[in-house]
Amino acid sequence: MKDTYQVAGLTWVKSSYSAGDGGQCVEVADVGPAIFVRDSKQPGEGRLTVGARSWAAFVQMAARG
Repeated sequence: MKDTYQVAGLTWVKSSYSAGDGGQCVEVADVGPAIFVRDSKQPGEGRLTVGARSWAAFVQMAARG
């Protein structure tokens, strides 16, 4: 992940897979027991909240394809 910056008290990190070409971009903010996920193109449109363990399992499964 890269492009870390501060927004509304949370540190949002954009996926390194976001090529900067206006494609699909996901950002996450890690707050310990929870992970917030949002669309970087519409950051004010809400966010998804998942548990840190569930997020870790998702990332592992996504890495496997």
